[in-house]
Amino acid sequence: MKGTAYLIQGALISIWWLGLSVSEAFYAAFQFPTISKTAFNAFLVPDILVVAVLSVVRAYKSNRDLELIILGGFAYASLYCINALILTGGGFLPTTIMILGLCYNFFLVYNAQLFRESASKNSLTNAVKTVLQIISVWFLTLVLFPWILMDAFKLPFESSELAQISAMVLFSFGSILGLTSAYFLVKNGKGTPLPADQTKKLVVTGPYKVVRNPMAVAGICQGLALALYFYALPILVYSLLGAVIWHFIVRPIEEKNMLHRFGKEYEQYATNVPLWIPKW
Repeated sequence: MKGTAYLIQGALISIWWLGLSVSEAFYAAFQFPTISKTAFNAFLVPDILVVAVLSVVRAYKSNRDLELIILGGFAYASLYCINALILTGGGFLPTTIMILGLCYNFFLVYNAQLFRESASKNSLTNAVKTVLQIISVWFLTLVLFPWILMDAFKLPFESSELAQISAMVLFSFGSILGLTSAYFLVKNGKGTPLPADQTKKLVVTGPYKVVRNPMAVAGICQGLALALYFYALPILVYSLLGAVIWHFIVRPIEEKNMLHRFGKEYEQYATNVPLWIPKW
């Protein structure tokens, strides 16, 4: 599982630098105001060697030290970007990307410690925590980051009326599905959607009766709806990339945790209920 995660990371970093070299618009989207191209390009060799190459090596050779070195590389780059953002008042996209990369690697290194059962037995408390989680996650993933992408790439609003209506229908479906799934996690699971505050019981009711990961389906629908509404290729890539990362990296780790916690009950559930396509 981790091997795939690091292999994808190495490939994405290489593709990112390739995109910077062939597209001026792509390059401009990742620049900091008043900071010269020389300073930005100085990261090329360290980024390729310390992060991309070592990620590929780690993909085929399990080594904790390599994981920590890669994590340290992301931490340094993130601090650099945060400092550059403060000094220049710009560069929100590269700073956000680096912070996401840091969080991604932190998850890879410490995921075993991040999955914890909810300590609260009170449904109202779990409901309040779930509402706060949903507000925070939706703001970050469906408002802030898409806005940063639109601003960085200077995208015009060119979507047709039909596309907007279709997007609103898809977004509404995704939102309702996500909220309904969260409700059943709180009501029947006695926990919240957050892995660090997860359910005490395996939830097999509501949307979970027809598909194993309705909240992931909901999030992908919302992201695709935003891409359609704004007619924005970067948001489409962002949504699809999120789906790929969830499917190949987060999902296997989560399912391993579920199998460890619920044993044969989860094994039987995973056998009978499909991952993506609902089974009515």
